[in-house]
Amino acid sequence: MITIIAATNRPNSNTLKVAKYYQKQFITKGLESNLINLEQLPADILNTDMFGKRSSEFQKIQDVISATDKFIFVIPEYNGSFPGVLKVLIDACNFPESFYDKKAALVGIASGKYGNIRGIDHFTGVCHYIHLNVLPLRIHIPNIKEELGEDGNLIKEDTIKFTNEQIEKFINF
Repeated sequence: MITIIAATNRPNSNTLKVAKYYQKQFITKGLESNLINLEQLPADILNTDMFGKRSSEFQKIQDVISATDKFIFVIPEYNGSFPGVLKVLIDACNFPESFYDKKAALVGIASGKYGNIRGIDHFTGVCHYIHLNVLPLRIHIPNIKEELGEDGNLIKEDTIKFTNEQIEKFINF
């Protein structure tokens, strides 16, 4: 099973738009995927779901993560790295079964010109630590506001080409 994680809890984010774009691309290839929007995390996750505790709200997310073989993380740049809420998700999940020896593809987005290169590098280190195997082709989408059309789809030819290449490699990964 494939799960796409929109790695921010910001409402109406471009991250979610890109995650939905990836989900649409899987549908065109006849593949189903789940989408976890980190806006859905329990508001009090730090008190209710850490260190072995588990709320019924988070258990639904944990069940999806446990059943997933492959993840796509769409990660916006926050202060030169990745959002803290993504690290909270990783820390709240059961270890090792949530991510250990599973596969992931990483997509960085940013309003600036580097497409979250540093954040993707930082998160790659976290992935390696939890034994999550990362697809070597990592995508960085800069100037995200110029990359998305009104319908939420990517519109620039090069970006579409590289995301399609990543998706094909991910399917075969």
